[in-house]
Amino acid sequence: MLEQNVERFLLKKIFKDEIVDCDAVVKGWIKSIRKSKKFSFMMINDGSCQGDLQIIIDATIENYEEVSSLLIGSSVAITGTLVPSGGRGQKVEMQAKSVEIIGRSDETYPLQKKATSLEFLREQAHLRVRTNTFGAVFRIRHELAQATHRFFSNQGFYYLNSPIITSVDGEGAGEMFRVSGLDAKNPPLNDAGEVDFTKDYFGKETSLCVTGQLEGECFASGLGAIYTFGPTFRAENSNTPRHLSEFWMIEPEVAFADLDDVAKLAGDYIQYMISEVLKNCEDEMNFLVNRHGGNLDESHLEMLKLVRDTPFTKITYTEAIDILNASGESFEFPTTWGNELQTEHERFLAEKHFKGPVIVTDYPADCKAFYMKQNPDGKTVRAMDVLVPGVGEIIGGSQREEDYDKIVAKMDKDDMDKEGYWWYLDLRKYGSVPHAGFGLGFERAIMYITGMSNIRDVIPFPRNPGNCDF
Repeated sequence: MLEQNVERFLLKKIFKDEIVDCDAVVKGWIKSIRKSKKFSFMMINDGSCQGDLQIIIDATIENYEEVSSLLIGSSVAITGTLVPSGGRGQKVEMQAKSVEIIGRSDETYPLQKKATSLEFLREQAHLRVRTNTFGAVFRIRHELAQATHRFFSNQGFYYLNSPIITSVDGEGAGEMFRVSGLDAKNPPLNDAGEVDFTKDYFGKETSLCVTGQLEGECFASGLGAIYTFGPTFRAENSNTPRHLSEFWMIEPEVAFADLDDVAKLAGDYIQYMISEVLKNCEDEMNFLVNRHGGNLDESHLEMLKLVRDTPFTKITYTEAIDILNASGESFEFPTTWGNELQTEHERFLAEKHFKGPVIVTDYPADCKAFYMKQNPDGKTVRAMDVLVPGVGEIIGGSQREEDYDKIVAKMDKDDMDKEGYWWYLDLRKYGSVPHAGFGLGFERAIMYITGMSNIRDVIPFPRNPGNCDF
């Protein structure tokens, strides 16, 4: 049994404060155990930090044989004395006085001490956070989420919970998951023999949201500056390392602002996120850089520091095309004016030409969404992409079209059904103001900062085509 009136310490506090020469209780999962006749060495981790605590268990404790036969993955509570460690790479260890077995593991536990592939661990999403790699990734994810809220709150933004169920397609791509309460095997039909969605729960066809931007514009038109941070969904059948069906988006929206205002905001936000992770997750980042079998090295940290410390260069799309065409590089995709910039083009600009972060503005109108503000030239819109070395685009945004007649004309040109957007168009009728915003895929940002190469490894339970387990 555990001794009474002995405080439990998290490993994070023990290592940070280098607590020694006192009794404490620690609780966690066994990462490794080595047994001998006189004593055993046990390593445990409680999830609070990257480091494991070594426990020295003397054979004289009451239940030594039972404890020393425990397997990796078992959970324990240990009372003992924290002492300075003579071992390399650790400053504190514990000499156990008593060990309570909380939960046993067995030989089938899939996370053994040997190296395990990330592909295999995706099949163990319910357990993989106990590994060093995923413990690091998800503590960094937490830090980035907290940094996001700190950044926007300190800038005077209000946090908006935009709806998850919607009746409009904010992106215009049509790749949305339908939400319906109708009987899928026997839905009601209208006179044309089509599904009659007027009989559905909401009285119309509804889907999971692909963005919170449109609702964000509404609230920015009253609160001045807001940001959304929530789940979004795409029914795009892309089974790639960069695509998910369910992911999280951060979308600030600012009233009385133009593209230059949110371009600066985007650059400041990226630099703040990198700075906070490098400051508060040093152990996690160092582990990921030095992880056995990983694809990172110290140059990854140097790249992040470069983006953190370098002013963002701003160029127009037309200037970008001119730079690409004059580069002498052989690109897979054409660099003709009017075509979308591809990742190879974006990375060339950020990594080879400017050797730092870049913001590209004023894209061809035909490449962009209906809500983007039209430039006087009639060919381009006030859109931007933020490019960083290592991945290319990390943020996309625009100044929104605040002119009612212009946005209606664009919707007519794109053959859009304006009826469902009546409330969105009202914003252009009642006290319309210039406003702008951007979107950042949270998982894409985590991939970039952690250096993980598959987006399924930076979200707790990935949803992608053919996979909705756990």
